[in-house]
Amino acid sequence: MTLSEKSAYLRGLMEGLKIDTDKGEGKLLSAIVDMLEDVSYAISDIEADAQAVSDELDQIEEELDAIEEYLDGDEDEDDDCCCCDDDEDDEDVDFDYDDDVLYEVKCPVCNEIITIDEDTVAQGSVSCPKCNETLEFEVDEEESEDSCC
Repeated sequence: MTLSEKSAYLRGLMEGLKIDTDKGEGKLLSAIVDMLEDVSYAISDIEADAQAVSDELDQIEEELDAIEEYLDGDEDEDDDCCCCDDDEDDEDVDFDYDDDVLYEVKCPVCNEIITIDEDTVAQGSVSCPKCNETLEFEVDEEESEDSCC
């Protein structure tokens, strides 16, 4: 039974008991039943509004899900990129462009790992500190300028 039905039932009980609404107790009971009817109508309106808001939120959620799927589809195209790291948030990355770029090279003779900078690479060769083997480098300018990101 809804609140409206319950308040109507109370009104019917009051009228069925033939309570005199001109006297003190009758006036009080009549005012209470009137107030309960008003409260039940107000609550019904609030429930209808809440249902409408809930329906709107459901629709917004569905639209946001569709937008998210669309945007996630764009990210999948970037997954093939060899130089992008999706594990890091852009906000957390601290780019310091003043640092030198360093490369690690493995000597083919002694397997020593050598760390060299861009200037050494530009020179074209370096001697292995362990076995003195000369390591030569070729720099492809197009490759270093071409970036996928």
